[in-house]
Amino acid sequence: MFDFDSLREIFSTINKNKLRTFLTSFAVAWGIFMLIILLAAGNGLKNGVTSNFARRAQNSVTLWPGWTSMAYGGLPSNRQIKFDHKDYDLIRNKIPEVEYVSVRLSQRATVSYNKEYGSWSLEGVSQDAAIINNIKVSNGNGRFLNKMDIDHRRKVIVLSPDMKKVLFKDEDPIDKYVIADNNIAYQVIGVYNNDDIYNNNPPAYIPFSTAQMLYNKGYGFRRMDFTVLGLNTKQANEKFVESIRQKMGKLHSFDPADRSALYIRNTAEDMLEAQGIFSAITFFIIIVGAASLMAGIVGVGNIMLITVKERTREIGIRKAIGASPFSVLKLIILEAIMITTAAGYIGMVIGIGITEAISAAMANMPSDGPSVFKDPTVDLPIVIWSTVALIIAGTVAGLIPALKATRISPIEAMRAE
Repeated sequence: MFDFDSLREIFSTINKNKLRTFLTSFAVAWGIFMLIILLAAGNGLKNGVTSNFARRAQNSVTLWPGWTSMAYGGLPSNRQIKFDHKDYDLIRNKIPEVEYVSVRLSQRATVSYNKEYGSWSLEGVSQDAAIINNIKVSNGNGRFLNKMDIDHRRKVIVLSPDMKKVLFKDEDPIDKYVIADNNIAYQVIGVYNNDDIYNNNPPAYIPFSTAQMLYNKGYGFRRMDFTVLGLNTKQANEKFVESIRQKMGKLHSFDPADRSALYIRNTAEDMLEAQGIFSAITFFIIIVGAASLMAGIVGVGNIMLITVKERTREIGIRKAIGASPFSVLKLIILEAIMITTAAGYIGMVIGIGITEAISAAMANMPSDGPSVFKDPTVDLPIVIWSTVALIIAGTVAGLIPALKATRISPIEAMRAE
């Protein structure tokens, strides 16, 4: 189908109408260019917001106790709610949607090693915190807390990279001891990766049972984190949160409608809302970009109609000497595909080049806080589908003029001027 003679004839036709072909091609290139830029901008917004969830599992829930603001069941208002082992048992064993659970205690402390020291937060957590908070320890950097550490209240600690740099310089900290306030010695068992570039003072992690014994009089804790399964809609998340309020209200004798008695943050619900917004933005971007591309495609269709009109006599002569309708159809469609695809690829390459350059520049820029815009590039499937769309669009753009050309009567064509 794609023989050399046909290509030579198409190039000859294009060469005779340089300006018209250029303006039409520019419309197609501009349409695909704008589609790439808009999709990259949408991805940049999505990546920026999603990266702010990177330090936590995207299906996690956090509970904090508060103070009651309503009288309930004969009890006065302004009562402090305190978490203890009964709350942990409720969340861990009596709510089927819950997968991983970690309680948390925080204590500010001065930590030293030899002559080096600094002030950091010590976070008492359980082993499940590694999954809930996406805490990773690379090979060669020790390990995170395990169940034995929790059960035996071991005085062990997992340092942040910042603490390792300040306290140990270039020395390997594993199995060495650091001293916290009150001359408490903690054995270093690991150094976790800190991918959160926006946290300039990340904490160290110790077993929550140890923190409870040393800093909370051996009783209770101040926060619970857990992940949930099967909550894939906003309605399901809202129902789940309300059931938590009902169960916790019954356990602590407060009104479930009393929002100040229990504070809940549900990242799963937040992510679903964000994804809904991103879907709407992406849909709007596709509509705008497709409209821009469609304008270029209509231009290609118009230029091919003009080409058919100008070549009416030629087409008639071809048919008179035996050219088949398919050969005429092939010639017109092939020309439309070539113009559309070539122009589209130029716009696509320029658009991808600009977005990649912007992404590389942003990656090398220093950042001093959370960003809502990150890595504004397009995904490979988008490029593939754009390629397919260009070929289909070129075929459609040339189809109507080509069909018109096949209907030209040789006798009428000879009369055409």
